[in-house]
Amino acid sequence: MLELADVHTYYGESHVLQGVSLALRRGELVAILGRNGAGKTTLVRSIIGFTPPRRGAVRFKDIDITRWPPYRAVERGMAIVPQGRRVFPSLSVIENLTVARRDGSRFTLARVLELFPRLAERGKNRAGRLSGGEQQMLAIGRALMSNPDLLLMDEPTEGLAPLIVREVGRIVAELKREGLSILLVEQNLPLALSVADTVHVLSRGQIVHSGAPAALMANEDVKARYLGV
Repeated sequence: MLELADVHTYYGESHVLQGVSLALRRGELVAILGRNGAGKTTLVRSIIGFTPPRRGAVRFKDIDITRWPPYRAVERGMAIVPQGRRVFPSLSVIENLTVARRDGSRFTLARVLELFPRLAERGKNRAGRLSGGEQQMLAIGRALMSNPDLLLMDEPTEGLAPLIVREVGRIVAELKREGLSILLVEQNLPLALSVADTVHVLSRGQIVHSGAPAALMANEDVKARYLGV
């Protein structure tokens, strides 16, 4: 589904990603963990094309998309839940969802509202009037409305209350059960380990640990050195 090969990404002269390679199979959930400033958001931006790599390759569904603009990646079946939600505050909940709609049978408006009953209750409310947790649900729902094959989720639980974090975790687990391929960037270690098939730990733009969630949970050195646990 997704393959990164020796990806190097820069902001100006700042070398952020330094040779990142990873793969994500169809139906798999891969979690990216790391401290603030490790390069996690840059990794997401490199994949979807907001900040294309200077070196290396990004392949999506067997096509090299390294230099593609984001809209072409979306047309091919990629969607993003961006850090900070980025909902359209002046539009209603329903308008936020329908503006992202692409043809497909998996995620209709009715299905998204079934996943997020709170959004159904607030369908006519402007997005700018929603709570932070409701805006995060809306950001996830909006991404699903494009009927993606691969969902990129950048810090979906950041700044949320514990009750909403559990709700987001429930949704992620349900999407995984339905076979959606997901790349999850997250700092909430228990949530990430509970849903991931494979975990990569990023530090200073490099992957310093890869493996199954159970292996990371048992590795006290990696958790202390790179995750502050």
